[in-house]
Amino acid sequence: MLLQCREKTLDLTQPKVMGILNLTPDSFFDGGKHNVTYLQQVEKMLQEGAAIIDIGGMSSRPGAAIITAEEEIERIAVPVEDILQHFPRAIISVDTIHAATADIVLQCGAHIVNDISGGTYDKQMFAVVAKHKAAMCLMHMKGAPDTMQIAPEYEYVTNEVFAFLEQQITIALSFGISQLIADVGFGFGKTVEQNYMLLRTLHHFNKLNVPLLCGVSRKSMINKVLNVQAKEALNGTTALHMLCLINGANLLRVHDVKEAVECIEIFNAYYQ
Repeated sequence: MLLQCREKTLDLTQPKVMGILNLTPDSFFDGGKHNVTYLQQVEKMLQEGAAIIDIGGMSSRPGAAIITAEEEIERIAVPVEDILQHFPRAIISVDTIHAATADIVLQCGAHIVNDISGGTYDKQMFAVVAKHKAAMCLMHMKGAPDTMQIAPEYEYVTNEVFAFLEQQITIALSFGISQLIADVGFGFGKTVEQNYMLLRTLHHFNKLNVPLLCGVSRKSMINKVLNVQAKEALNGTTALHMLCLINGANLLRVHDVKEAVECIEIFNAYYQ
């Protein structure tokens, strides 16, 4: 399975890792940590085996407010250019719901737009991605970050998430966007029980015929089960990563690249 990320090709015959670079002051795990040292962090993640660097300028933790595109651009546009200048072989994804942000960072050379709203927040997003012939990750989120964890309800979570992703993929294809990734959105408007139901039924999403990305790193579906804080959730994250891989994940979006790459190596050794 090959994903064309503008001028770069990502081979997903075996699972790969997307490393998280948060350039925000308030992300749930590492907010503000890499704002000054982002080049060092990118170098570390690439050396450890990250195939994609996912750059975010807005926190999407539960309860977080949506910031303006202008503020987001101010946080991430220069770093995107800087990172590509220093690491020209890197594949850069930008985590944004704003079409204006996507337009700027794609002009700066980014390759993938990672939209947690699945293209629903900003109606211009699909047109912008299509214009730049970029790849796009479509995620399911129930509600918005500031309200999504207030008693989310589903009749059957897998069916609802699948129907949403199928619909958004169809819309993306109608715009001429063929290089797509799907993300079920663990933790985005789901209870712990709903998250684990999605994980158990993850293989159903292979029917979408696009690569599947899983973002479970240090999330509450680990912390609430183990009664730990995010900083103590690495072991639980690795356990979930293996379950994601067994159930069909092609990409793992992670804070801890080395450990995720090792998890994939064990997975590959078992199934070879």
